[in-house]
Amino acid sequence: MAKMKEKEAAGARSAQWIADDIAAAIAAHKLPPGTKLREEALSRVYSVSRTKIRAALLTLSKDKLVDIVPDKGAFVSQPTEIEAREVFAVRRIIEAALAKEFVASATAADYKALERHLKNERSAVSGKDSKMRSQLLGDFHLLLAQVVGNQVLTEILQELVARSSLITMLYQSDADAACSSDEHADFLEAAKAGKADRAVKLIIQHLEHVESALRFDTNAEDARKDLISALLA
Repeated sequence: MAKMKEKEAAGARSAQWIADDIAAAIAAHKLPPGTKLREEALSRVYSVSRTKIRAALLTLSKDKLVDIVPDKGAFVSQPTEIEAREVFAVRRIIEAALAKEFVASATAADYKALERHLKNERSAVSGKDSKMRSQLLGDFHLLLAQVVGNQVLTEILQELVARSSLITMLYQSDADAACSSDEHADFLEAAKAGKADRAVKLIIQHLEHVESALRFDTNAEDARKDLISALLA
């Protein structure tokens, strides 16, 4: 009877539930960049049809967590080191100007909102949800752009931050994420004091620190060769 109920529960799992579970495994580094996500193995893990697995993988591909390669299958996204370096180089140029504009534009209400965001950041950093942690750390920068009020700038930064969040989720350690949140607090303190030059310097240093802490030596072949074991761990 218990086995029957367990089987029914597995069959009721939605494609979104499966996508969320795989995303959590990727964020927890159980599935390293480049890992092949075999439909047959996944259907065994979740006790569902391959059709439902394909739907889950499609959802993950829309979130840029998975790359679907025609005739080859689905793989955990693997941003290259060159791509990461280029993303952070562009971000430093854009966000240096953004920081100066932010200091000139921010109100007391803006600072209160950002301080509330920092509390959520710290909570995420101390927790186990790496995906949420990366999202909140990235959102801090988008909130700065929203305060400045330049829609074009916000849209450009939104794409860059999304790519950065994926990169940090895959290649950043928990300790480095905690440092990022501390650096956000230092930036906010300088900005609130009206020290525009220091705020610019801090945001550039922050992005340099994030980039320098990335570790690109993770190898899918050396890490979790057994997809089933990785997901059930």
